[in-house]
Amino acid sequence: YTGANDMAGEIGHIRLSDTGPMGYGKPGSFEGYCSGGGIANLAREMAREELQRGLVPGYCSSLEDLDEVSAEIVGAAAQKGDPLALEVFHIVAQKLGLGLAVLVDILNPECIIIGSIYKRQQELLEPVMLDVLRKEAHPVSLGMCKVIPSSLGDQVGDLASLSVAMAMLESESLD
Repeated sequence: YTGANDMAGEIGHIRLSDTGPMGYGKPGSFEGYCSGGGIANLAREMAREELQRGLVPGYCSSLEDLDEVSAEIVGAAAQKGDPLALEVFHIVAQKLGLGLAVLVDILNPECIIIGSIYKRQQELLEPVMLDVLRKEAHPVSLGMCKVIPSSLGDQVGDLASLSVAMAMLESESLD
């Protein structure tokens, strides 16, 4: 089922907060907090606030450098113990847990597989994410569900593109 306009199942569109980073035109959405772009946007905003107070985050030394901030850069800073980068990932982990709790409660899956950012930053995200999941998801459903990183890692986008292309070719050959 794809929905009336092919938007069904877009978990990234659920709102996790009244305000927050923008994802697909919706502030505070799951995508806004937990995608690579969302993490970068959150980190930029938090860095801007720190810089305006005269503090310098480990991942951004000036207001002019804000556009260079990426999820990868913030993740590297968090791995080195930068307090603001760690705070960014704490917020992301909370929102990840909240969003996954919605999935667990609605779909009752046996397994949720999370992509590349989770695989790269699992040690930063998992403890808080699991804590929120345990608080928010129904325990009976959560008891049957495991959350694991994708074994595809950074290849997931490439393979998804190939899958779409193959499906298009297949549908054309059926016509």
